[in-house]
Amino acid sequence: MAGDEQRFKSAFDSLHAFVYFVPEVDAALTGAGLRPGRMPYFAGRAAAMGAVGADVVAATFYNFNPEVVARVIPRAWTLATPEQVLAARLDGTDRALTRLLGDHVKSDEVAEAAELAREASAGCTGEGRPLYAAHAGLAWPAEPHLVLWHAVTLLREHRGDGHIAALVLEGLGGLEALVTHGATGRGFVTAAAKLTRGWSDEQWAAAESRLKDRGILDAEGVLTEAGIAVRDRLEAATEAAARGPWEHLGAEKTARLEELCRGLSRRIVEAGAFPDGVFALGRP
Repeated sequence: MAGDEQRFKSAFDSLHAFVYFVPEVDAALTGAGLRPGRMPYFAGRAAAMGAVGADVVAATFYNFNPEVVARVIPRAWTLATPEQVLAARLDGTDRALTRLLGDHVKSDEVAEAAELAREASAGCTGEGRPLYAAHAGLAWPAEPHLVLWHAVTLLREHRGDGHIAALVLEGLGGLEALVTHGATGRGFVTAAAKLTRGWSDEQWAAAESRLKDRGILDAEGVLTEAGIAVRDRLEAATEAAARGPWEHLGAEKTARLEELCRGLSRRIVEAGAFPDGVFALGRP
C-alpha cells in the first residue's frame, strides 16, 4: 500500500478495532461464559489460535504485561471453548455493525469493500505471522459486512505480525516498544499505556532506564537521534512487510478500497463505535 501507518489507521484499522469497545461484542463474549474485564479482549483475539497458554498470548500480542495476561489466560478456556468464543465474537460483531451502519450495512458500498478487502487479503502470507495465520484458518462469514470485518482483521493482524518482527530485529521488547512509541508523540500517553497494557510505574521506569543506557532516549526521556532512527527503521520495515496484500490487489483497486473503507470508518466512528477520545492508535 502506498501509504503509512496513519493512512492504514484512518482507512482500515477502526473497521476491526471497534470490536474491543462496543457493548454488543462484550455482551456476546460474557454471555458465552467469559468474565467481564480484560478476559473478553485476550480470549476473543487469541481464540483463533486455540486454547493456548498465557505465554503464547503475551508473545503474539507483544506489548501487554505477561502478568496481566496470565490472570485471565488459560482460565478463559475453562469457561468457554475457543470455538464458543469465536462464534460469540462474530455474533457480537454482526450486531454491532448492524447498529453502527444502520441501513447502510446492506449497501453496495459495503459489498464492494468486502469483495476488494477479501481479494487484498489473498496477498497475505502466513510464514512467521502466527496471529494472522490463525485467523486466516477460520471459515469466511457469509454476509458482506462480516466478510469485510474478517478481511480487515486479516490485514490488520498480518501487518501487526510484521511490525513485531521489526521490533524484535531492533531489540525492542513489548514495553520498550510502548515507551518509544509514546516518545514519538503519536502513541499512547504514558498513563494510558501503563493502564491499558498493565505495566507498573517501576516497570516503566526500568524500561526507560534501559533505553537511556542504549542511547535511544536522552536524560529527559526524549528520543535521541539514534532513537528517531530506530523508529524510522521500524516504520519502514513495517510498511515493507505489509506490501503483499496491496501489490496483489493493485494500485487502482487499493485506492478504491481505501476510499470505501475511509467512508465506512467515518460512519462507525460518528455512530459512536469508540468512547470519547479513543480512536485506533496504531501499533507501538
